[in-house]
Amino acid sequence: MGNVTGMDATLDAVAALIGKAEKPLFITGAGISADSGLPTYRGVGGLYDGNLTAEGISIEEALSGRMLAARPEVTWRYIGEIEANCRGAGPNDAHRVIAALERDKPGLWVLTQNIDGLHRAAGSNKLIEIHGTIHRLSCTACDYTKKVTDYDGMNLPPSCPACGRLLRPEVVLFGEMLPEEAIAQLSKVLEADPDLVVTIGTTSVFPYIAGPVWRASQRGIPTVEINPGESEVSSIVTHRLKLGAGAAMRALWARLHPDRTFQLFGD
Repeated sequence: MGNVTGMDATLDAVAALIGKAEKPLFITGAGISADSGLPTYRGVGGLYDGNLTAEGISIEEALSGRMLAARPEVTWRYIGEIEANCRGAGPNDAHRVIAALERDKPGLWVLTQNIDGLHRAAGSNKLIEIHGTIHRLSCTACDYTKKVTDYDGMNLPPSCPACGRLLRPEVVLFGEMLPEEAIAQLSKVLEADPDLVVTIGTTSVFPYIAGPVWRASQRGIPTVEINPGESEVSSIVTHRLKLGAGAAMRALWARLHPDRTFQLFGD
């Protein structure tokens, strides 16, 4: 009973923090999409974590900007496999709770490492997709861009219908720089001083993911981690919920809006 009581107390405390916050920042990683049936892969290609590809190279090399330029068919083979693993997945309760909180709190922002597009599908608008999305393609030679639902029926690697050159997904491949627009937006969000930082389902190995948590910690701003495992920021957050994303966000929403639980989850 002690553990249950302790967890309940932490959930109560975190719900109170979220309820009071006007400018919360939610930082999400692959763990938030686990309830949607997606693997909690490491980075963009951890479906192959620890294994070499059929070409005898690491997935990091296969999914690098250098490989895309030299052998686009190799890079696109694994981009296609990643997209196939995401295909048909829909947002889960954790995505939906965050989108619902944004409607209550116009100052809320989401910083996600995920390229699966599920936050946007759930209704999040104030969204920084720091690693891009597999659902937008752009030409490597001209200004052509295209939104796609999935890659079903596409010839891989695809060619630009405007100029015939190679198309690529708007994702950050290994060895590439983060998108300037996303970095600029994150800087603006941090300059506005979030009054709560919640990290969900990420190991926080990248400095731009762990950085906002460290920054908040140094400024005395409350920080929350929702993750059943350990991460690079577990030791510094003010509150830890060792739960999966869906279970935690359902429990927090029930405390914040007990009258709206049926409306959100349909149960």
